[in-house]
Amino acid sequence: MPGWIPRFFRAAAIYGLLVLPPAYFQPWPAQHPEAFLGFIGIATTFQLVFWLIASDPHRYRALMPIAVLEKLSFGAPALLLFAQGRVDTVIAVFASIDLALGLGFLLAWRAARKA
Repeated sequence: MPGWIPRFFRAAAIYGLLVLPPAYFQPWPAQHPEAFLGFIGIATTFQLVFWLIASDPHRYRALMPIAVLEKLSFGAPALLLFAQGRVDTVIAVFASIDLALGLGFLLAWRAARKA
């Protein structure tokens, strides 16, 4: 198992735990605040999944494709909305980071298969 895999998942978890929870203390959208809060809660919970994968990538390899889907589920729609002019540049930046992390998770899944 390549040594970069646990470090990558742990770094992704730390990044998410630094970026996501502060959103609870920002003004919530006027429409559908439950969707906003649900997104933040689920995304934060997934950071714990990334931490779990980092603890034993071989054992939790089956969760890696799910981690890729978690990153795609925000990154792809957010960039599409940005292309339509419906979200700010800041959202596009975070979406791009998520897609880059998703690519890293996909590469980790493939590398873990070979190990």
